Amino acid sequence: MTTVLTRRHPAPGAPARGPARPRWVRPSVFGLLALTAVLYFWNLTASGFGNSFYAAAVQSGTQSAKAWLFGSLDAGNVITVDKPPAALWVGTAFARIFGFSSFTVLAPQALMGVGAVGLLYLTVRRVSGPLPGLLAGAMLALTPVAALMFRFNNPDALLTLLLIAGAYCTVRAIEKASPKWLVFAGVALGFGFLTKMMQAFLVLPAFALAYLVAAPAGLGKRFLHLLAAGAAVVLSAGWFVTLVQLWPAASRPYIGGSTGNSLLELALGYNGLGRIFGGQGNGGGGMGGGMGAGNTAFGGSSGLGRMFGASFGTEISWLLPAALIGLAAGLWFTRRAVRTDRTRASLLVWGGWLLVTGLVFSFMSGTVHPYYSVQLAPAIAALVAISGRALWHGRAHLAPRLTLGGMIAATAGWDFVLLDRTPDWLPALRWIVVLLGLLVSTVVVVGLPRARTVLIGVAVTVVATLGMSTAGYALETASLSHNGSIPVSGPRTTGTRGFGGGMDETSGAVAQLLASTTTKWAAATTGSQSAASLELASGKPVIGIGGWDGSDPAPTLAQFKQYVAAGEIAYYVDGGRGGPGGGSSDIGEWVAANFTATTVGAETVYQLTR
Repeated sequence: MTTVLTRRHPAPGAPARGPARPRWVRPSVFGLLALTAVLYFWNLTASGFGNSFYAAAVQSGTQSAKAWLFGSLDAGNVITVDKPPAALWVGTAFARIFGFSSFTVLAPQALMGVGAVGLLYLTVRRVSGPLPGLLAGAMLALTPVAALMFRFNNPDALLTLLLIAGAYCTVRAIEKASPKWLVFAGVALGFGFLTKMMQAFLVLPAFALAYLVAAPAGLGKRFLHLLAAGAAVVLSAGWFVTLVQLWPAASRPYIGGSTGNSLLELALGYNGLGRIFGGQGNGGGGMGGGMGAGNTAFGGSSGLGRMFGASFGTEISWLLPAALIGLAAGLWFTRRAVRTDRTRASLLVWGGWLLVTGLVFSFMSGTVHPYYSVQLAPAIAALVAISGRALWHGRAHLAPRLTLGGMIAATAGWDFVLLDRTPDWLPALRWIVVLLGLLVSTVVVVGLPRARTVLIGVAVTVVATLGMSTAGYALETASLSHNGSIPVSGPRTTGTRGFGGGMDETSGAVAQLLASTTTKWAAATTGSQSAASLELASGKPVIGIGGWDGSDPAPTLAQFKQYVAAGEIAYYVDGGRGGPGGGSSDIGEWVAANFTATTVGAETVYQLTR
């Protein structure tokens, strides 16, 4: 059985390509990328600025080089966003070149999505050939959460692209035990850290294990290569951490989300262990998270079923049963293969990625949102394509046929369950999917004639069965607008289009008032979300007092008084807010006690300049 599933592979170190590559491959790849671009760019600006929090940081970066470097929310550089700035570096560069607008804020993520699909194709093709590569790319493109996040300006789009780049480099490294490619993988993960911190390192165990097991070199060399890759991770992530630590704190913005103005503390605390174990500022949707198990925007109940539940299920789990079955079967059928077998190595890369990341997301008690699951989409797509190809080539034997049939039947049955959660949206689709899936599953198990046309017809039917549900959700996602800080995919009946948008309905009168200012900051208000909305409406810098949830010690009351005394803040807009958690009222109380309130539009405004 092992030889059946691996016999068509090229020798270790040889890429899965050659001079006899079919003519249909190149146009098919271009077609896949073109259709992906249409899906991700179609009606893109309907979402406006998407997440105003990050959009305002991009706007600030176009106004100040220091804000661009540090990822400041305001061009006056009081406080940064609560993530490292790599995604903002890309978005701001795009906006600086083409001008700041809704399109230039969202387009970089769409381009990253096209790049992710293309890179996943290249990675899978090297091991399994062009057709599985194309299928993997298509499945990634049509995953609902991917269609959401590659059209939205959260850091997850860049993170996903960098992780796929890391997987590609790891696969290349395994082929010939290449330390160069393994170092490249480390660099990709290092910049992933500068995109979303510790979340980027969830794939590290999988990449290291696959190389340690399968690279064609002695054990000592494999360990040395991994040490070199680890050094690359540290250097590519650590240079910016060191820069922030060495830069005088008085001349740079406060690191939003940290308690001690430290990027390293932010990585290990609020955006690290706090996400896993919960704590102050890290309320999750499960037990111990403080948000209640029914809060799907914060993950719902933790446990093994979380990825299939009401929060994550329709975002990512459409092909998850097939991926898990394919992973288990692939590892079992290749258990006696040579150590350097490339199918098994790829299963370790993608399977380890899926299991480690999926388990962390499932059990973490701190803040977790459904859109995080876009990080699972490449692994699921790759596992279905790689294992499906291997089982298909072993279909002369009963066990591979039963397994492949089980993958199809499980996918059809689970997709019926997911579609039944929105019974009013295309109600006939779930019946079509389950009946077609069970029919194809039966045909695969019974066995097929070897006629070429029959094989092609069955392959097309299988793909249609697996993709019909997720493609429908993906297309529905792309047709709708999304905003706020917690977007969700699928039909509108599945929930809100976003959460936590802050003061999104800034009155035109307040925006006009702030736009006419000439001070360093047009205004200050509590919370970064509210400040972001004011910035986008007026085009001027606004201080988000206290950062994301209003609790960061930036600016302090003493600093704020200095800014006001120097005539650097024109107005204070009352009623701003952060995310869950409120914030300090010291500055607001001082303003109310020393300045006169006026009403502008629907807002209470204090003029701070004399």
